[in-house]
Amino acid sequence: MTPPRILIVEDETALAEVVRDYLSAEGMAVDVLFEGTDAVSTALTGNHDLLILDLMLPGVDGLTICRELRRTSDVPIIMTTAKVEEIDRLLGLGLGADDYLCKPYSPRELVARVQAILRRAAGRADHAATAPASRLEIDTERWVARLDGKALNLTRREFMLVHSLAARPGRVFSRDDLLARAFPDDTEVFDRTIDSHIRNIRRKIATISDNDPIRSVYGVGYSYDG
Repeated sequence: MTPPRILIVEDETALAEVVRDYLSAEGMAVDVLFEGTDAVSTALTGNHDLLILDLMLPGVDGLTICRELRRTSDVPIIMTTAKVEEIDRLLGLGLGADDYLCKPYSPRELVARVQAILRRAAGRADHAATAPASRLEIDTERWVARLDGKALNLTRREFMLVHSLAARPGRVFSRDDLLARAFPDDTEVFDRTIDSHIRNIRRKIATISDNDPIRSVYGVGYSYDG
C-alpha cells in the first residue's frame, strides 16, 4: 500500500523538521518547503494527499497559496497560524482549507488531525466508487452540461459555475469562492452577479426536473447536492 504523501510548507525550520519526523514515524512520506514560492506548483505536481500550510511565509504567503490551489485542486489543506484571531478571519474568508491550527501546537495533535482528514478523504473516495452515477454530466471539451441525460443549454459563465459547484458535491461555496474558482480572470463578474446566474441556471434545470440539485445556504452561498 502506498503511504500517504504530505507536503509541509513552513519557514520555521525546526518546527517543520519536528512535524516531518512525527509524520514519518506514522509511515507517511513527507516533503518540506521552507518558503512559499514553489508551493502551488509542487502541490499540483507532487501527487500529495495533504498539505500543511503556514499562513506567514517568505516568497508567497499561505493565503495566496490556498486561493491558487482551490482554483484547480481539492487536496486537503491544514492551515497554521501564529495568531488565534487570524483563524476567525480565515474562516470568514471561506478559503476552503479543511482545518486550521494555531501555533504553538502539539505535533501529536497535528498528526491526529492529518490522520482524521486522510480517513475522511478515503471514505469519500470509497463512497464515490460505489455511489450511483451522478444526475449531472459535465463535458468540459464540448462545454456541455446534461442533467438526467438532457442538455441544460448553459451559457459559458453558467457552465463554469455549475462545473465549479459540481466538482465538490456537498461543499458550501461563498460567492467569493465561486468568483475565484469559476471566474478567476473575468473582471465583469461580481459577487451579486452570481445570484443572477444561479437563478438562470435554476430556470433551465426546472425545464428538465423538479428536483433542483443546487442548494442555497442563507448568508453564505451555494452548494451542489445532486
